[in-house]
Amino acid sequence: MFLTIKKIPKNCWSSKKPLNLKPKSLTIFYLTLGLLIFGLGEGLLIVSYSGASPWSVLAQGISLNINLSIGVVTFIVSVCTLSLWIFLKQKPGIGTVFNIIIIAAMIDLTIFYFVTPVTYFGKLLMAIFAVLLVGLGSGFYLIANLGPGPRDGLMTGIQRITNFPIATVRAGIEITVVSIGWYLGGTVGAGTLLFAFGIGPAVALGLYLVGKFFD
Repeated sequence: MFLTIKKIPKNCWSSKKPLNLKPKSLTIFYLTLGLLIFGLGEGLLIVSYSGASPWSVLAQGISLNINLSIGVVTFIVSVCTLSLWIFLKQKPGIGTVFNIIIIAAMIDLTIFYFVTPVTYFGKLLMAIFAVLLVGLGSGFYLIANLGPGPRDGLMTGIQRITNFPIATVRAGIEITVVSIGWYLGGTVGAGTLLFAFGIGPAVALGLYLVGKFFD
């Protein structure tokens, strides 16, 4: 079962090491594709107006207190999260840099081009689809093995130390982050809860699907 996955699968296009400065073009392609899908999912969750993802709730809460845009705060939070890697002995790569830039850009583009569904049911459907997209995108760029993004590096680092399933670790991180964001004034809704409790299984499912069907 995909919920019991503890290791990132390796495909034929996966980089042999995260610190690879000359990866295959196919590896770069899947890395970029994954990040675009991830950013689209994050953006659609915001557009759904059913509650943002936990990290976006955190960014929103911080932005309300320091008068910076959510996009700028998201970038700052990503960079700050990298500092936690020191304690987890994680190493950044090309994918880490791409993650910060591409996802931020896709969130802005998605917010600009997509509209919020009229009905509440439509908003929930968009939120569910958004969570699944984030999970699928995570599967692509994690398997590319060019260095995880700040948040996923935190996830994989904690998983390695605790040996807990990826789904459990990711869910724990998201619940902690959304709690802090809500305390700072970020908006929490049904979409937030869907993301917090669904992203762990969604990432595990994404890893399973990409590992099985895109080798």
